[in-house]
Amino acid sequence: MTLTQLRYLIAIADAGLNITVAAERVHATQPGLSKLLRQLEDELGFQLFHRKGRSLHAITHAGTQVLERARTILAEAANIRSIAANLRNESRGTLRIATTHTQARFALPSAVSALSRSYPQVSVHLQPVSDADVINLLEGGHVDLAIVSTAAGAPPPHGIALPAYRWNRIVLAPQDHPLARQDRPPTLEQLAAQPLISYDSSLKSESSLARAFQAANLHPQIAMTASDADLIKTYVREGMGIGILAEMAYQAEHDTDLRRLNADHLFVPCTTWILLRRESVLRDYTLDFINVFAPHLERRAVSRALATAGTGPLPWPGVPHWRDRPVPSRVAEAVADVG
Repeated sequence: MTLTQLRYLIAIADAGLNITVAAERVHATQPGLSKLLRQLEDELGFQLFHRKGRSLHAITHAGTQVLERARTILAEAANIRSIAANLRNESRGTLRIATTHTQARFALPSAVSALSRSYPQVSVHLQPVSDADVINLLEGGHVDLAIVSTAAGAPPPHGIALPAYRWNRIVLAPQDHPLARQDRPPTLEQLAAQPLISYDSSLKSESSLARAFQAANLHPQIAMTASDADLIKTYVREGMGIGILAEMAYQAEHDTDLRRLNADHLFVPCTTWILLRRESVLRDYTLDFINVFAPHLERRAVSRALATAGTGPLPWPGVPHWRDRPVPSRVAEAVADVG
């Protein structure tokens, strides 16, 4: 049994039992992957997958148990490699981040740029996906960290959650819209009377946006949803409706044709979290990236959180609001000066 066989086994499971897709993901040939799978099954003495003809149909009960252990083994092998690289003071590698489109487009660029200046030999791979896919990528070991948001400050029930910053929703309207011309913030009643454009998550019953309207016994008209904030703004410009989106997605220097309307009084604030896998060993540049993106998350504190995961809640005082957080590039320069 080899680590390569275990890696191929996991790739098959994560590819929905599609060997062709799995082979592409691990940069192997389909015949080579199938051969190593048969060798592994022969060594173990039982089948890992149910088959229909030449296709894999389902994971066997024994296969499920092996897969669980295989993921643990590969995770520990990756931890050993991280420990060795840190002890060698190695400054090259790959940082894989799963996040939403809004975070990737508006919150992360300056932090990624600052990391690139400090670690020019580190390659950063961003995967902007839906909230559900972000968690799946992290739990499957496909990324090193995930960045997601929740409402009312409740941490996600996955991995180790570190609070990066708090933020509010805003309302965006064309400059000539009646809501943009009034001298007071909009009310929920006014928004409910307008066609609205927001994120895909706003259609979910557990969405804080949906709950705000429900609490007021209002039934908003969601004219359109999108996962990309830039798309929301595009269709607001087309006159399809009023936009409700994260405040970091508004760029005053570029969105001059849109009016930003305060909605702090309408919707509960949200918190953006950095999620890490439990029992993972982070590369030094990953710890530095976290500190640049969220300066209150100091390296020692994050390392301690990883070491004590599961022993109780992690207090993180002083979580800044998006409007008050330091500029990442300036933080990186300050850290470099101290170092």
